[in-house]
Amino acid sequence: MDRGKPIIEFRDFSFQYNAQMEPTLYDINLTIRKGEKVLIAGPSGCGKSTLVNCINGLIPFSYKGEIKGSLKINGMESSSQSISRISNTVGTVLQDSDAQFIGMTVLEDIAFALENECVAKEEMIERARKAAEIVDISGHLGHPPTDLSGGQKQRTAIAGILVDDVEVMLFDEPLANLDPATGKTAMELIDGVAQKTGASVLVVEHRIEDVLHIEMDRIILMDNGRIVFDGTPDALLSSRMLIEGGIREPLYITALKYAGVEITEDKQPHSIRSIELTDEDRDRVRKWHESTPTVKPEPRTETILDIKDLIFAYEDREPTLKGVDLQVHRGELMAIVGRNGAGKSTLAKTICRFEKNCSGSMLILGEDLTTLSIKECADRVGYVMQNPNQMISKTMIFDEISLGLKLRGMAEDAIKEKVEDIMKICGLYEFRNWPISALSYGQKKRVTIASILALDPEIIILDEPTAGQDFRHYTDIMEFLKDINRRGITIIMITHDMHLMLEYAERAVVFTGGVIIADRTSAEILTSPDIIEMASLKETSLYHLALMCGIDEPSEFVQHFINYDREVRS
Repeated sequence: MDRGKPIIEFRDFSFQYNAQMEPTLYDINLTIRKGEKVLIAGPSGCGKSTLVNCINGLIPFSYKGEIKGSLKINGMESSSQSISRISNTVGTVLQDSDAQFIGMTVLEDIAFALENECVAKEEMIERARKAAEIVDISGHLGHPPTDLSGGQKQRTAIAGILVDDVEVMLFDEPLANLDPATGKTAMELIDGVAQKTGASVLVVEHRIEDVLHIEMDRIILMDNGRIVFDGTPDALLSSRMLIEGGIREPLYITALKYAGVEITEDKQPHSIRSIELTDEDRDRVRKWHESTPTVKPEPRTETILDIKDLIFAYEDREPTLKGVDLQVHRGELMAIVGRNGAGKSTLAKTICRFEKNCSGSMLILGEDLTTLSIKECADRVGYVMQNPNQMISKTMIFDEISLGLKLRGMAEDAIKEKVEDIMKICGLYEFRNWPISALSYGQKKRVTIASILALDPEIIILDEPTAGQDFRHYTDIMEFLKDINRRGITIIMITHDMHLMLEYAERAVVFTGGVIIADRTSAEILTSPDIIEMASLKETSLYHLALMCGIDEPSEFVQHFINYDREVRS
């Protein structure tokens, strides 16, 4: 492969959907070369998804609109090619892997594209096996894709595009549904596949720090349908463009700025592993850390949810929960973390009575949860599921959010006022008259959160509440949750987002293999290498920064950052 040859070329390109009054993309000039690894970032609604749909051929073949300018893929105008031909050059791995699976087994799914091309069976199986070897999924070829872990599903999806020898691998939020360690492995996998195949890599992702775990050649930053930055990670991180664009910058960068350290390109700030700090820089960090003593929150005492010796097993399987003891206090905002399949979501479903094959004790304010129906339990505990498609039952957004209020007999005027207020907080007001089918995955997630928040339960359990959200909407949602938490509503978050856990959770409970292995502050959890390894978590970069600067108690440094950052942003 001729590395460096243009494979995707936008020239003065604009696109306007038929249903829209204004273009979604304006004056795009962008060249992606063979072998490049490029991160595409920007706030929700900036045009990332539309740009991606132009690259993979969904525009103009599935989504209609007016195109101005030129887009060449592999030297040919995209509009003159078929979507099938474009897919032979550009392979897309969706954020929701389940939506991408076709075959009954992993092998069948990987080979699906070759079946469509009428490749001979022997060659098809051989090419599918080779693709599986590249992503290390060969040991699961006979398994149904739906039975795989999040990381294994992603490997299967990548293998499914590799069989076609694609020249561009396009990843739409590859980290959104993965635990931290698996996300780290996923980025290393993407990097490894790129090196083996020579393909270009395009990653669309909000979590910039996590993507930069691997070396990326460029970052494309978008806003309001335009490219506002196209350059190296070092150049971007030494500017203010992320902050001004409402995008989270790496935590170690923020901490260094708080300490008065100037971030310049020559410091190589794209990674905590690469950044070069002077003795003066380290001294500034130590002095900043020592300037304000760390204040820990007062412990809460009133128990609202008391779980003892909880055991749960799915039919004909080993127990998923193995004697869980957990006390949740009124008014807490806590996180439950751990690897995929550790039992986190099962615990939530058991508390909400979606799963009933359990033993042990569960009391909410002294009332036995196991005696309640699902409806009775829902009046006390609200549950927002990880996959929004599993919760949505109405066609229109307003109807979905207002459904629970209507079933409870609230007056129409009161429903309208309450739903509109929640829509504004969740960034949905401008879509209030839209059908849900027109929303992105992340926007659907906001609809499901809003529908549960409307019911004002005493405890809200959220499974990955901010997955797929940009920093601005992430902050809006979490500040709203923080606000209702201040009024005494208890919030439990199941999350893979270590930033979310650090910023908002007073306490973190760590699951591994159906048991709780740690129950501490978030800062203590993410500065404990043993717990991190056991639970497939990921150290915060603040931990490594503290070690680099000779700070003896990294957990205190992390807690100091959290407190300081909260004050600055509030």
